Amino acid sequence: MATTLKVRLVTPERILLDMDAEAVEIPGKTGYLEVLYGHAPLLTEIGAGMVRLHGAEGGEESYMIARGFAEVLPERVTILAEEAEKPEEIDVLKAQEQLQRGEELWNRAGDDPAKYTEANEVVAEANAKIEGAGKK
Repeated sequence: MATTLKVRLVTPERILLDMDAEAVEIPGKTGYLEVLYGHAPLLTEIGAGMVRLHGAEGGEESYMIARGFAEVLPERVTILAEEAEKPEEIDVLKAQEQLQRGEELWNRAGDDPAKYTEANEVVAEANAKIEGAGKK
């Protein structure tokens, strides 16, 4: 009896991941969720953070993702992300520049809640990249 999930991570440019895993952690908009084989069907918006595969074919795997959706089915997880990178692909200098831009956006947001939301998303994505850089 199979107890592993088929996990697929897709961006507009490429398929980053297509493998089996025992569990996968996904950064949702309001926090991380862990998916195991047999999970109830779910469609959720993803935030910025690390996708972590446990018990994967090649060992533990991690990928930084930002913006998109995840479809969870009992035997399969499909993650559609606008941006996804392997930890070793992350350019830390660019991420630090992105963090600085996000902080500047936040400081200029004034009374506009939409601008604060945008600034917070830019900052969260930059922080996820910086934190995930070089991690396996």
